[in-house]
Amino acid sequence: MKDKSLLISLFLCAMTTGTFIACNEKEQKPEVPAINAADLDPTVDPGVNFDAYANGGWKKLNPLPADRARFGSFDKLAETAEKQLNELVKETAASKNEKGSIADKTATLFNLGMDSVKLEKQGVTELAPYFQEIEKLATMDDVEIEIAKFHTYGFNPLFGFYGSSDAKNSSMVIAQLTQAGIGMPDRDYYTNDDERSKDLRAKYVVYMEKMFKLLGDDEATATKYAETIMKMETRLAKASMTRLEQRDPNKTYNKVTTKGLIEISPAFNWNRYFVAQGVGDPGEINLNQPEFIREVSAMLKDVPVADWKVYLRWNLINGTASYLSDAFVNTKFDFFGRAMSGTEQMRPRWKRVLGTTSEALSEAIGQLYVAKYFPAEAKARMVKLVETLRVSLGERIKNLEWMGAETKAKALEKLNAINVKIGYPDKWRDYTGLEIKDDSYVANVIRSNKFETAFNYTKINKPVDKTQWFMSPQTVNAYYAPDMNEIVFPAAILQPPFFFLKGDDAVNYGAIGVVIGHEMSHGFDDEGRKFDKVGNLTEWWTPEDSKRFDERTKVLVDQFNSFVVIDSIHADGKLCLGENIADLGGLNISYQAFKTASKETASIDGFTPDQRFYLAYSHVWAQNIRDKEILRRTKEDPHSLGNLRVMGPLKNLPEFYAAFNIKPGQPMYLEESKRAKIW
Repeated sequence: MKDKSLLISLFLCAMTTGTFIACNEKEQKPEVPAINAADLDPTVDPGVNFDAYANGGWKKLNPLPADRARFGSFDKLAETAEKQLNELVKETAASKNEKGSIADKTATLFNLGMDSVKLEKQGVTELAPYFQEIEKLATMDDVEIEIAKFHTYGFNPLFGFYGSSDAKNSSMVIAQLTQAGIGMPDRDYYTNDDERSKDLRAKYVVYMEKMFKLLGDDEATATKYAETIMKMETRLAKASMTRLEQRDPNKTYNKVTTKGLIEISPAFNWNRYFVAQGVGDPGEINLNQPEFIREVSAMLKDVPVADWKVYLRWNLINGTASYLSDAFVNTKFDFFGRAMSGTEQMRPRWKRVLGTTSEALSEAIGQLYVAKYFPAEAKARMVKLVETLRVSLGERIKNLEWMGAETKAKALEKLNAINVKIGYPDKWRDYTGLEIKDDSYVANVIRSNKFETAFNYTKINKPVDKTQWFMSPQTVNAYYAPDMNEIVFPAAILQPPFFFLKGDDAVNYGAIGVVIGHEMSHGFDDEGRKFDKVGNLTEWWTPEDSKRFDERTKVLVDQFNSFVVIDSIHADGKLCLGENIADLGGLNISYQAFKTASKETASIDGFTPDQRFYLAYSHVWAQNIRDKEILRRTKEDPHSLGNLRVMGPLKNLPEFYAAFNIKPGQPMYLEESKRAKIW
């Protein structure tokens, strides 16, 4: 887990993997039209299915690649960016670089990942010392010491540990313990009895059996080991909070002293663990899921050493398989790619290695990117847009008929206190301590993990670093951090289809303007609203206003619950509530800002400014997606599916109805009494 415990609301939900986007006008190809007629499907009535109307042409022109579970307009942009980054890194990799320099580290890591001959020759041998250490474990003390080591490697067997801000004292970083230790991405896959969950459990067992066989175990042993892992992980899953439960920050705030932790979970030697992590006695620890930590203690008493050895062996190979020879890489992809998401083909090696390299040296590479590709004028225009959106949201808060004066005053204080970060950090990270050697790809990945883990641990019991970013500049995304009360827009998102440097106001307010409004709205969604202007978890609303807010958000929950995503499966309105509030809020805020700031009245290419605003918004969510990925995301993702992010919020907007002549009785029309009106 990255060193950010509390909610960081991502606008795109990691739709790309941290890629370079060229923004330099001199090097950039001419921008495609912001509203391209070829992307539309004029045979569809906007009042019937606006996503199909706005994005139907794009979907036909951009079929799903074999190596994608989902492919959208932003992913298409990222593919071009990946090629640019690949050329940049390959140039570095082919050069003679000073030993230990950023260029040398980049080249070494990338070259090792691309050296398929060396990877095949090494196989799993580079992990031999780790496996040998596991095999020597003889007591529960040995097991606990090994778990502590695994956590420094960036793996999370049994539980997770990291440092992040104290939710009720947001200026300080404290130790955090959280549920972890399972191999599948959600606890429900272990506990639910629906056919998909049962099928995935069966395939997960097969996946584990194949991995153990690759490690040299015979079939009977592999089967036995897979059963052991499944039993242990199921026990952890049953003790875990659901994703919905974790959306309540009050439920995940349970601060105790070290003494209190030991009382809750006495079977684990916590004092020794904290010393091993280099944090000494952390003093105060937040237990994100207390009952899970109790179960950790129970399992340490119940599960024999032999089973823990199997469990640690599994954590090691599952956590490193992507950086080994093809047999391990392909076996892992068969489950997580094909079975979980329906992806037909693995992404090319250069893309996978590029992503690993960019992540390991994120800000170091980001600094090079910003210097070459990020124009000052893009940042200047963003600064202006942000302030325009801030004014718009302020006006909307003042005019809310359902909120009382006392809560309004505090809401405005919070809005005015939102910190804004655009482009790149003011202070860059130092990667001097990251050791990259010319030995093996997997060894360097583990070193990178250790570097990041140590960086995080050093922050515990220190003041929060307000300058720190939790995304690299080359990431196409944005976020709101409630414990910092800040919105962050990395440089790479300032690119079509989000931002058009030469675009008209309508498309920029419809795209990047809604992004800004979306992130601002997160400060006032069902989670973010529980944090005050300095980022502390506290109740600053009156009970009456809280009740009225919940009544209004329930309307949005019910709306999205009614959407059928595939067959008889419905969207999860509660899980996606925060993002749906932010989408609706972002649209309202940005539209009002657009109408206030812009004097545009003329049509362009046959579309009025209002039509261009809503088309630009919708085009951001143009995407094709596989059925298995629809099911996976509906279960795991707090963001609604792309087509629902178009149709869901737009149904609540009378201005949208006017722009496209949406009529009563059409599917895109909601009676006024059924519309959600929040921010």
